[in-house]
Amino acid sequence: QLVESGGGLVQAGGSLRLSCAASGRAFSLNTMGWFRQAPGKEREFIAAIRGSGSSTFYAVSVKGRFTISRDNTKNTVYLQMNGLKPEDTAVYFCAADSSRWIASATMNPRNYDYWGQGTLVTVSS
Repeated sequence: QLVESGGGLVQAGGSLRLSCAASGRAFSLNTMGWFRQAPGKEREFIAAIRGSGSSTFYAVSVKGRFTISRDNTKNTVYLQMNGLKPEDTAVYFCAADSSRWIASATMNPRNYDYWGQGTLVTVSS
């Protein structure tokens, strides 16, 4: 089970940190990803992090503004979002992938086994 938190309303240029708490013993073995979905749009890859935390991968649209991290002692993955823009408004989802880490494969939502319910981020202009 994955449970996201930390969403809310923020002004453009502001910051938010999303958290995703996972249950289960295999957390440190799973690639964790963040995706988002805006109304009327397809689910979009944001970032992914390897089970050990040693590798990360980002979408071009957020690279340099967003940072993914994880704390395996807390079974939690984070998404620090800085420099938020109105176009970042969406429901943000975390997801877990138990397969072997391949950076390019983390962009495909079909590779993920489990999903959270999402948390809404709204960025006002």
